[in-house]
Amino acid sequence: YSIRERDSNGSYALCLLNDGKVLHYRIDRDKTGKLSIPDGKRFDTLWQLVEHYSYKPDGLLRVLTIPCPQVGSENDNFGLNAHSSPPGTLSKNCARGGIISRLKSYTFPKAGSKKVPHILFLGFLDHLVSPQPCHGQEHLLLDQVAQGDQREALPMDTEVYESPYADPDEIKPKNVTLDRKLLTLEEGELGSGNFGTVKKGFYKMKKGAKPVAVKILKNESNDPAIKDELLREANVMQQLDNPYIVRMIGICEAEAWMLVMEMAELGPLNRFLQKNRHVTEKNITELVHQVSMGMKYLEENNFVHRDLAARNVLLVTQHYAKISDFGLSKALSADENYYKAQSHGKWPVKWYAPECMNFYKFSSKSDVWSFGVLMWEAFSYGQKPYKGMKGGEVAQMIERGERMERPEGCPMEVYGLMKLCWTYNVDDRPGFVAVEMRLRNYYYDISH
Repeated sequence: YSIRERDSNGSYALCLLNDGKVLHYRIDRDKTGKLSIPDGKRFDTLWQLVEHYSYKPDGLLRVLTIPCPQVGSENDNFGLNAHSSPPGTLSKNCARGGIISRLKSYTFPKAGSKKVPHILFLGFLDHLVSPQPCHGQEHLLLDQVAQGDQREALPMDTEVYESPYADPDEIKPKNVTLDRKLLTLEEGELGSGNFGTVKKGFYKMKKGAKPVAVKILKNESNDPAIKDELLREANVMQQLDNPYIVRMIGICEAEAWMLVMEMAELGPLNRFLQKNRHVTEKNITELVHQVSMGMKYLEENNFVHRDLAARNVLLVTQHYAKISDFGLSKALSADENYYKAQSHGKWPVKWYAPECMNFYKFSSKSDVWSFGVLMWEAFSYGQKPYKGMKGGEVAQMIERGERMERPEGCPMEVYGLMKLCWTYNVDDRPGFVAVEMRLRNYYYDISH
């Protein structure tokens, strides 16, 4: 394994070689200065982080064992002991983990070219001798790290993994209102609906123009309710900051009301899968797991989405999904665990849990039901759920205890999780913490 500096904000990338494949994990630094992999335990130093993961994987595919040597280095403080012994003679203490307690030194790399990332090499004490690591596979690791720009972009290497305002040089507006002069719209539409249209544009920031998606309100009748709906969506989105949720850049009032958001070039998940039947089961699992991580964040922060569906999951790349469309979302107060609607609205009933339809009650657990339908959509390559059925027929089917059948080719493990998400009794239904962990473990199993 090796650790390389990613950016000047103190984040790193952990590159782990396993069975000839290089896996990448982001190491983030939070506002308090602590370091962690996404959703992982937080540490004060890299030293402590590597020590921890050398004893147990705890979210990684495997424990850290052999640090990648710095090929050609003359500095004895880096790389493994130059006098290597034959394969298989590595110290037992080293093999079972606890690497950092036996390190000689480590150093933080200086910022440099993005094309050839600087790598942080961790070296052993002199009395620890190295086998020939992985029979030359350390070169594979180094080559693959250095060629990062030529490989499929990882979520953490895209421009939208972090908020643009995470950059200390960018100044976030005191309110969410943006200057129309800084926003340029392109011709053509990315999509349209009852609300209006979505166009691609560019918003000029201090460090250059960012590609954005702009939801433009169609309000020819000047109905205040339509404007209020957009402002409600903006109010929810401005409170959210997660790599797997589309972030709002701001709102703009000019020739029309506009909601300016991060760009996700590949569009809705369901349409992408309809056109790309070659996408693998592993890739689909990766994407739905990312959605579960975004939903776990919403659950932990007391937000209910209320419109979770494959059409509202946007793809930045084939390997990076973000949750969008917060028009129906609600923020719950600390003492609430559900939102009760006053009346039935124009709802996506095929994605709704029984308690939503029967009692107008919405919670993170009802979002879990919707997530089960989203998984069904994904593993059926964008098919419509309950095809040919009306909302009332779907409700009757659910009440009879029947559920949608397993999509062709869908793994039994995944279908089992779908059915768990479709547990009738809301109190017996799992939350997103459990759903995300089960998907995470399954994804690691099929990646191994």
